[in-house]
Amino acid sequence: MYYLKFLDRDLAVNPNLKEIIVLLFKSVILVSNNIDISKAKTDTMNLSGDTQLEMDVLADVLIHDTLIESDLVSILASEEREDEVLLSGKEFAIVYDPLDGSSLIDANFAIGTIFGVYPGTYLLGRTPRDMVASMYAVYGPRTTVVVSWGNGVHEFILKEDGFYLNRENIQIDQESEYFAPGNLRACSSNSGYKKLVQHWIDSEYTLRYSGGMVPDVNHIFVKKSGIFAYPKSKDAPEGKLRLLYECGPMAYLVTNAGGKASNGYSDILDLPIASLHQKTPVFLGSSSEVEKTKEFGV
Repeated sequence: MYYLKFLDRDLAVNPNLKEIIVLLFKSVILVSNNIDISKAKTDTMNLSGDTQLEMDVLADVLIHDTLIESDLVSILASEEREDEVLLSGKEFAIVYDPLDGSSLIDANFAIGTIFGVYPGTYLLGRTPRDMVASMYAVYGPRTTVVVSWGNGVHEFILKEDGFYLNRENIQIDQESEYFAPGNLRACSSNSGYKKLVQHWIDSEYTLRYSGGMVPDVNHIFVKKSGIFAYPKSKDAPEGKLRLLYECGPMAYLVTNAGGKASNGYSDILDLPIASLHQKTPVFLGSSSEVEKTKEFGV
């Protein structure tokens, strides 16, 4: 089914949200068409301390310029920008990571974009549970999108004439034998994480880790099971991944598919957003696997 027909069916009662979702799809197409592995690093750093690639900056501009087309948007907040962009709309505040995993570009690995959509005109003081939609795109051998607006989680695939529904109402199994352990170096300072990784190894789980959040979480949705982990460490006591741009939107998707998301003790969806670039440890995927992480004191 062509994606617009699907949106007409599922979002007929909310045309404003449909307009925003359509713009997100449009921006994904623009980024997908402009990915170039030759885009070199710039001499600037983003707010997370990562060296920016030219593609990071380009993706940010493409998404920004697409979303400001709508007079429904009140705020744009990008992982690549220090401050919010304030607009005249009153309906939706949109957060995004323009190019998650961009350091993998030169290795020709899959990378992605992450979006979150909040109602209203503010972000700080809210929690990710307030979102009305989230989405991520994967740019790999093919471009796919996984999206939810609270009514199931659905996957679309990009073809020559646009996106088409590939899978509807994806559900994540409670149990899993896949694990994606980010930041294994944290085992040297985080004894709970070291024990957790050893548990996965002793239990003969299958390793599936690319070094990028989007492709690794996408593997969970494709296989309908798995756990993605990025813990705290001595050098990163609050973790490395951003609550607003990465962990919150992914938690929204995983939870709407029957999974769970935790920082080790609290639900990611219930963490208050205190700053635009706030970080958090994150464990998300199959619900029983996420619950097990609490036993290890990670």
